[in-house]
Amino acid sequence: MLEMANVTKIYENGTVALKNINLSVAKGEFVFIVGQSGSGKSTLLKLILKEEDATKGEIFVNGYQLSLISRKTVPYLRRCMGFVFQDFRLLTGKTVYENVAFAMNVTEALPKEIRRQVPMALALVGLSKKADAYPWQLSGGEQQRVALARSLVNNPKLILADEPTGNLDPETSFEIIKILKDVNAMGTTVIVATHEKQIVNSMKMRVVAIDKGDIIRDQEKGSYT
Repeated sequence: MLEMANVTKIYENGTVALKNINLSVAKGEFVFIVGQSGSGKSTLLKLILKEEDATKGEIFVNGYQLSLISRKTVPYLRRCMGFVFQDFRLLTGKTVYENVAFAMNVTEALPKEIRRQVPMALALVGLSKKADAYPWQLSGGEQQRVALARSLVNNPKLILADEPTGNLDPETSFEIIKILKDVNAMGTTVIVATHEKQIVNSMKMRVVAIDKGDIIRDQEKGSYT
């Protein structure tokens, strides 16, 4: 699903965000990317999304070699991915249903597909009864569930989550991670960047630790020390 070979990212201001990263993630894996703020976690996800380009090295995602694809091809690359962010990024003027449907609208899905998929995604995250609510009527945890449903609605092969529990209380955080674990059990590859030790240590999944742009540890059933 993902292969990063000797990847370095240096920003225009000279900041070295990632140094010679080598990382392989198989289809169906669940991987935590851990490290303190500024360690390079978010940059790594941006490279996978092709929001940023690697300075050196090669990245392969679901068969695409990112250094070779054109900007016109990027939307097709992203159709195989769902992404969840710390700040939810919901459209405040749209209902829960409309926010989730929007992710299908941009891929030009047929109306009948939208009518089928959106309720299924909302049911998966436990928000079937909130379809007509607006984001401002929801709790933070519910808003993140909407964001999760939006990331799932196109049946992605890979989900990227950047600090998805950063603005949530501990109980809600575990609920969000449990949904991601359930999605992973259905065969979707999940990569979660986080600095929350309690969640990582309770899950006993693969842990890749980054510090100052270097991978310092990669463990199956690892911990965040």
